Amino acid sequence: MVTKAEILAVGTELLMGQIANTNAQYISARLPDVGIGVYYHSVVGDNRERLRDVLRLAISRSDLLITTGGLGPTKDDLTKETIAELFDRRLITHQESLDRLKAFFNSLKRPMTENNLKQANMPDGAIVLRNNNGTAPGCIMEEKGKIVIMLPGPPSEMKVMFEEGVIPFLSERSDSRIVSRFLRIFGIGESSMEDAIKDLIENQSNPTIAPYAKEGELALRITARYPKDGGSKDLIAPIEEEIKKRLGVKVYSSNNKGLDEVVSEMLLETNTSIAIAESCTGGLISARLTETPGISRVFNRGIISYSNQAKIEDLHVKKRTLERFGAVSRETAIEMAKGVRNISETDLGLSVTGIAGPDGGSPEKPVGLVYIALDCRESTECKELNLWGSRNRIRNVTALYAFDMIRRRLLERKD
Repeated sequence: MVTKAEILAVGTELLMGQIANTNAQYISARLPDVGIGVYYHSVVGDNRERLRDVLRLAISRSDLLITTGGLGPTKDDLTKETIAELFDRRLITHQESLDRLKAFFNSLKRPMTENNLKQANMPDGAIVLRNNNGTAPGCIMEEKGKIVIMLPGPPSEMKVMFEEGVIPFLSERSDSRIVSRFLRIFGIGESSMEDAIKDLIENQSNPTIAPYAKEGELALRITARYPKDGGSKDLIAPIEEEIKKRLGVKVYSSNNKGLDEVVSEMLLETNTSIAIAESCTGGLISARLTETPGISRVFNRGIISYSNQAKIEDLHVKKRTLERFGAVSRETAIEMAKGVRNISETDLGLSVTGIAGPDGGSPEKPVGLVYIALDCRESTECKELNLWGSRNRIRNVTALYAFDMIRRRLLERKD
């Protein structure tokens, strides 16, 4: 039974950073559906000796090896030849593939050069995978309990071949499937979160729990292995509920949705209108909000009030407030939030003002000092943040805190 897979991408262009290895990402995401875990990713250039070394290592440690790339007509397309050599298999002409190649070039009214013939050569005994989006077929070899699957490099060709040929092949050889659920978490540090669920992690078997740190937030992946026929018992749900019980409102999504998407949906579901005034984030929060279709029903306007003049003229911030407390202050943030809500006549008014850096800070107001205010009819709250990192990080994390303030306010209203 296949349980341990490795994905090997072949191509010097990958090593040089000219293209991204999206094939490995795609295959890794699909293999769990047929109960196969991916243990290794490898990348090697178009060099026969190095390719041979990497292949030997992969075959020694994995049940399943899937390669992408190196099946084309040129001299540096070496994958098929090298693997056939390692397994002591002759390359023989696959007549159907040759006929398809000839028909392809005839349809283009172009002569087929001699080097294209190598694409129709397949390892003796291999299962040939038809390429419905290109000229290079793939193939599957089974040898001494190992499975090697060779796929073309172009993603448009690889994906179709993988879905049409590889997934059905692997499904027949699997008795399980792997399912993952992602919990997204905000408002707690990584060490504190781990401490809160330490016993769950230490006692895990099936399902398993894996923590991930993202910029400004956290995620937990809960993964369970199920029988191939599905089964009726949800193995993930009890663990998910226990984590939610311990972390509470800090868990904001159980389907891997981002905080901005969750808030956008909540605003639409509750028909809560909002207007936003941004200084240091420069429209970032508004831009993320407008990624949700239909958000115009509740999002009235976003104002980028970078200068003091804009804060006074557009948001009605008092001049004496700016003179006394400064643009980056709790008092200014509150007046900005009140101003944008009153102008827009919305349920909520959100404002952000701060120092994103790398310059502009002082001992009293350092880079990373941010104020976020949220105003509604019932009350006004203001959060002070002391963030660190690059300008982009400060702006991005500020946006997360802003969305979380909105989310929590909507939850309070719901309760």
